[in-house]
Amino acid sequence: MAGEKFRGKTAVVTGGASGVGRCLCELFARVGMNVIMADIEQAALEAAGSALQEQGLSVEWVLADVTDPESMQNLESRSRETFGNIHVLCNNAGVGIKEAQRRIWTLTPKDWEWGFSVNVMGVANGIRAFVPGMLAHGEPGHVVNTSSTNGGLYSMPTTPIYSSTKAAVTSMSEILHAQFRMDGAALQAHVLFPGPHLVNTNILSSMRNRPAQLRDNDEPVAYTSMADLAKASGIANMQLTEPEEVAETCLAGLAAGQFWILPPSKSNDKQLTRRTESILRRQNPELQA
Repeated sequence: MAGEKFRGKTAVVTGGASGVGRCLCELFARVGMNVIMADIEQAALEAAGSALQEQGLSVEWVLADVTDPESMQNLESRSRETFGNIHVLCNNAGVGIKEAQRRIWTLTPKDWEWGFSVNVMGVANGIRAFVPGMLAHGEPGHVVNTSSTNGGLYSMPTTPIYSSTKAAVTSMSEILHAQFRMDGAALQAHVLFPGPHLVNTNILSSMRNRPAQLRDNDEPVAYTSMADLAKASGIANMQLTEPEEVAETCLAGLAAGQFWILPPSKSNDKQLTRRTESILRRQNPELQA
């Protein structure tokens, strides 16, 4: 069983109250791990944490803001006080920007600041808060950063900010992996690419957590889930990946020691091959489908 080696270990998951994060928390707990569920949405966090506790799972929750270094240091301290040494850190929290119909030059400084503060600095703050302690205790451990094939491997022209942030996450993860190896650390870095299809989460309604000082307008989002998007688009056969599948892929990747936790996909392989060949041949990029 993929999770057997993690029994009795401790995991911390940001963005843990919903979507992929919640499924990671539940799966980790079901294979015998102690889990700290972290999120910025208090009501959702308490509801999700309570539901897992009622199932007899070893789960606690901590309100945390990944954009705030002090909040992340508090999360690390609370996690150690609750369960002791941390063995798995999932920097999973992420947001989407209302940018699908906008050109990159029309996006505002507040749009850029919010997207990067969560998707990029959230990962950096998680690494800064947890890795020193994980190195100090010397036990084998894992740092998982959630990226996306969109930006992390190739960029879609409809999501300038989101794609840019996920490209940064992939680069940060590669550097973290290299530096762990340079130092002979007992830690492994991993980059998680949820998929292989659009993941059925509520990331499209991320505006609900956007701070007032970083908002430019309060226009409602068009869709709150990928399922809503598929229905509104009239694409009855749009394939969706459920968050539970992503969690299972992640656990299997950790157990196998894979840096690239990337589920098989002919479509993604085709896009990545086309991009790589374009670079090697010094050709101008083609428009991604």
